[in-house]
Amino acid sequence: MYDHKKIEEKWRKKWRKTEIYKADLDKDKKPYYNLMMFPYPSAEGLHVGNMYAFVHSDCWGRYMRLKGYDVFEPIGLDGFGIHSENFAMKIGQHIKDVSKRTEKRFYKQLHMIGNQYDWSRTVETYKPDYYKWTQWLFLQMYKKGLAYRKKSPVNWCPSCKTVLSDEQVISGKCERCDNLIEKKQMKQWFFKITDYAQRLLDNLEQNDPKKKMNWSQDVKTGQINWIGRSEGINITYEVEGLKETVTCFTSYPETNFGATFIVVAPEYKKLLGITKKENLDKVKKYVEKVKKMSEQDRIAQARKKTGVFTGSYCINNLTGYKMPVYVADFVLGSVGTGAVVGVPGHDLRDFEFAQEFNLEIIRVMKTYDGDDSKIDTKEKVNHEGIMMNSDFLNGLDHKKARKKIMDYMEEKGWGEKTVTYKLRDWCVSRQRYWGPPIPMVYCKKCGWVPVEEKDLPVELPELEDFHPDGSGKGPLNKVEEFVNTTCPSCGGRAKRETDVSDPFVDSSWYFFRYLNAKDDKKALDRKRIKKWMPVDMYIGGKEHTVLHLLYSRFVTMVFYDLGYCDFEEPYAKFFGHGLLIKDGSKMSKSKGNVINPDEYVQRFGADSVRLYLMFLGQVSQGGDWRDSGMSGMFRFVKKLYKIFDHFGKTKAKPKIIKDNLTSKNISMVHKTIKKATQDLERMSFNTAIAAIMEMVNWYKKEHSKLNDEENFYCLKVLAILISPFAPHLGEEFWEILGFKDSIFLQTWPDYKKELVKEEQVEFVIQINGKLRGRLKLARGAKEKEVLQKALEHKKIAKHIKEKEIKKKIFIKDKLINLVI
Repeated sequence: MYDHKKIEEKWRKKWRKTEIYKADLDKDKKPYYNLMMFPYPSAEGLHVGNMYAFVHSDCWGRYMRLKGYDVFEPIGLDGFGIHSENFAMKIGQHIKDVSKRTEKRFYKQLHMIGNQYDWSRTVETYKPDYYKWTQWLFLQMYKKGLAYRKKSPVNWCPSCKTVLSDEQVISGKCERCDNLIEKKQMKQWFFKITDYAQRLLDNLEQNDPKKKMNWSQDVKTGQINWIGRSEGINITYEVEGLKETVTCFTSYPETNFGATFIVVAPEYKKLLGITKKENLDKVKKYVEKVKKMSEQDRIAQARKKTGVFTGSYCINNLTGYKMPVYVADFVLGSVGTGAVVGVPGHDLRDFEFAQEFNLEIIRVMKTYDGDDSKIDTKEKVNHEGIMMNSDFLNGLDHKKARKKIMDYMEEKGWGEKTVTYKLRDWCVSRQRYWGPPIPMVYCKKCGWVPVEEKDLPVELPELEDFHPDGSGKGPLNKVEEFVNTTCPSCGGRAKRETDVSDPFVDSSWYFFRYLNAKDDKKALDRKRIKKWMPVDMYIGGKEHTVLHLLYSRFVTMVFYDLGYCDFEEPYAKFFGHGLLIKDGSKMSKSKGNVINPDEYVQRFGADSVRLYLMFLGQVSQGGDWRDSGMSGMFRFVKKLYKIFDHFGKTKAKPKIIKDNLTSKNISMVHKTIKKATQDLERMSFNTAIAAIMEMVNWYKKEHSKLNDEENFYCLKVLAILISPFAPHLGEEFWEILGFKDSIFLQTWPDYKKELVKEEQVEFVIQINGKLRGRLKLARGAKEKEVLQKALEHKKIAKHIKEKEIKKKIFIKDKLINLVI
């Protein structure tokens, strides 16, 4: 009888005792760094969505161990931040007490699922021995000129009572509490990620081994779009009757012969200076109204365009046209110059604005098919085509015209070519308690001064009332003995910064710290970094494309520039997993369908749950958990266990054990090795399990026809193949077969090519019943495959050409007839 509780506890104890998964970071010969994205320890404990990601990562790591690599698979907790703090406030407990309890439970659950973690090198971001070095990172940024403080419009969450970075605002709402954010002018600390914008882009599309990024294209595209590189020109226009100018950035200057108005952002610094006296009141009221809106709402395409005329006009240098200047909410002060020139014939947003305010629409580009009619509907607005009504640009393709007009404007002194980025500097200040205090001190004499490295960590003080008050100051501001200090520079009176840093700073470098987690003398170990990094395989959620994945790339580049590593990219390969749902719906507390894995592990065992999670579907697409499916997997596991249990009770171990039997009787074993290997290499865990299931069914049916040596070989291979997916069972099966050492000290089996060759049959290809060709394909080839190969056949392609295939007649292993 399969007693999963007894078996799994037995092997967990053995793993802990032998420390089999503890890496020797200095002596290991074939290093492989396998990492799951830093887990946030939810106070509710590990949920099945976490486990879904963890077990896929662990299966891959175990597979690489069996392939002969010295695998380092560390674990820790990303425990600082708003989410933990909000939960503690909700239940009326102190965040420190909640974190201690959460850590204990989370680690207990992680032991339970059977992953091969190196438990000797855990890191927890909320402990001083870790955040000391997060503060050290801040100081390195400051010394390099990459950390600075300025007053800026920031994203303010009125519910969480703190500032959020742009990446933490989703559709105008706080990513944590889902409340609408507001814009506030506040002094904050920023990291200058924009200095690295071009490098962050360049590395996404090049092949230098030190920078190469084996990432899925959708994640790369997400980062490319977020960084948002735009080549264009800043065009300066004089304001009629005033000694003022307005500079507009445009990436489509070829349309400037059709420019009929200018729009500036409500945040535009010169706004009041270019507004006529009689228009000031309306402009000021409009600006105040916009301050209450989120950026997402402001730029929403579906919104009706609003704005106020300033009373001023700018002169179009090319045409002499008097362009009225408006202030409008859809232009953002933080993008480009905060001013845009309106070309309503060739920009949809400009067209809608022009219609709303009855402004002239001039067409300066006809479509490639020659349409040059009046633009009176949004469907006619075109971005590409041949220039018209544009003087010396007429007749040119719009791309050629773009280069010509930029050269012309620079020669005239009207503009300057430039490159802009949508990416903005990373705001790292947070007005909360649960985070690393920013290690800066303000002195009236010296200004802002960094804390000396020898005085780190700046420890988070005990604070009974850690709730934010919404004043714009963090809770640490209430602790006088923390705030009042001496200046590290002059020794005079000074005050500490009371903001803490964004928890994404903690997770931007943790993968470096694992390599010397218990070293209290230095943050990074250059020798180990050179040996073990970049991370060989990084598995995590695609939702972090423009958060953690971007920030960690930036920090790694900074470490590269500082000489701590010889690579710019932290992860050699990143694999993004999909979302786990239940019964067709996203899991949520409100729906009551969140799965606690504890109860399923208790009922079915960790190995059965692991197998089911990896069998649900392609991991990159996610899966749909159904209890009936879990029960089905448990039946398979019991069937598998029964095979080994029966062998252990009735069969003797052969005197001579061959590593690789080549009997044709066991060709199915070699085919399974090939299929499972190929599937794992492409991260197709579900199909690898399916192949193993087929082998189990085959063995049950055929084992009586095999001799003792063949039987033993089949079970030996089966034990190794199943072990990455179900490690406790793998160990148990290995022991049943009579081996004394761990299965994870063995080698992944090889297959013999001569035993996996598919038997081929000849297919007749007919067109309208006439023989037109023959094909040799594997027996059992599907209709889709036969059709594809037939259409690639030269003779067949010649007969079909452009003709329509009206019907297909397919006879398995014999023929395909195409009726055309």
